[in-house]
This record gives sequence, structure tokens and C-alpha cells, in this order.
Amino acid sequence: MKLTAKGAATRHRIVEGAAAEIREHGVAVTTLDDVRARTGTSKSQLFHYFPGGKEDLLLAVARFEAGRVLSDQQPQLGDLGSWPAWQAWRDKVVERYRKQGQQCPLNVLFSQLGRSTPGAQAVVTELMRQWQAEITAGVRKLQDAGEADPATDADQVAAALLAGIQGGVLLLLSTGSTTHLEAALDVGIKNLRPRSR
Repeated sequence: MKLTAKGAATRHRIVEGAAAEIREHGVAVTTLDDVRARTGTSKSQLFHYFPGGKEDLLLAVARFEAGRVLSDQQPQLGDLGSWPAWQAWRDKVVERYRKQGQQCPLNVLFSQLGRSTPGAQAVVTELMRQWQAEITAGVRKLQDAGEADPATDADQVAAALLAGIQGGVLLLLSTGSTTHLEAALDVGIKNLRPRSR
């Protein structure tokens, strides 16, 4: 749907309000009426922007939350050109998930939407693609600066780091501890360093 600037702003306000409502009260109890009350929108407005009702809105909120995963790592994620920058990014990732704790908005949304639905899969695929591309670019910056082995497959290293992060986050959701997430990041970053150093 093609939106005017005003329409896009209204839709964004609804998504942002729904995301906040879900973070505060959970997806199971959040109703469209709750979202309408929070965002000051009418029923007709809500269904204009989300004709499929709650499922459409939840998918939009999932995209919004996925975007926050990446934006919360900036500017560090976009500036991985030195070892101090990698350490700063590592600390930012750990801090983000430490603050989030065992309440993962994306996990909750996908459990409601169904992880295997095309919309949910598309959101996860796009998030992982963008995240991996950012990490890959960082590995290449290190290689260009002579700080990492030029023969290293940057995309493969980024994929492994991302898998480690996701595994660490899954264990955080189960245990409440960031220990595994920190270990995955520390080992993954350490393995980027040339062996002779």
C-alpha cells in the first residue's frame, strides 16, 4: 500500500504503540482495542493500515522489533574497523541482551505468529541477512587494515559469529545468564586475530 507522509507517520505510530503495549503486557493479552486506546486511533484507521487485523499488526511489530535489534547495535556495528571497535560492539550486544533479559519481544511475537509462516520467516531471514552483512563488512575492514588474515572467508566468519550470538541468546532466554553469549562473542572475535599476534 502506497502511503502519504502523514499516512506513513500514522502507521508507524500505531506499530510503535503496539510494540510498547506488547512489551509491557504481552502479546496474548494485548488487544486491538488496547492498541487503539494507546495510539489514539479509530477502528477504521487501524483496519485501513492493517486490513488483516491483529496478525497484520503483529507482523509489522515483528519487523519493527527486528529493526531495533540492529539499530540498538549502532553506531558500533557499522564501524567494525579496529579491534577496539569490535570490543565496543561486543559490549553493546551483551548489554542489549542483558537489559532485555528473558523477555524477548521477537521470540514472543514469533510464537504467536508461528515461526513457519511466510511472513515470520521473511522477517527473520531479512534480519539475519542484514546483520550478517554488517558483520561481514567489519571483517573485511579488518582485513583491509591488515589486522585479520586476508585468506579468511569473511562471510563464513560472520555467519559463525551470528550463529554463536543466536545460540547465546537462546541460552539466555532459558537460563537468564549471558555467559554463553559472551563466550560466543569472545571466542569468535579472538579467532579473527592472526595467529602470529
